[in-house]
Amino acid sequence: MNLAKVIGNLWATQKVPELEGLKLMIIQPLTSDFKNIGSPLVSVDHVGIGIGEIVYYVTSKEAILPLKNQLTPVDAGIVGIVDRIDK
Repeated sequence: MNLAKVIGNLWATQKVPELEGLKLMIIQPLTSDFKNIGSPLVSVDHVGIGIGEIVYYVTSKEAILPLKNQLTPVDAGIVGIVDRIDK
């Protein structure tokens, strides 16, 4: 799992039917010290998050596991909201 900050929404007027009704969010990957790492990416929101929240997400095959159709074209999926990190 990876950390990220939600920095925006992505609105699509046309998308594959499997993504109908799902929110697409733009997230900025973070280090465990909350520093930006890499480029922003688009992720499917599985938990109902908002802009500015810190979340954890998965990529690759794990990103489609919460979806009914396991062939949905998704690269990243938000799976939780971070309340705090204790080091």
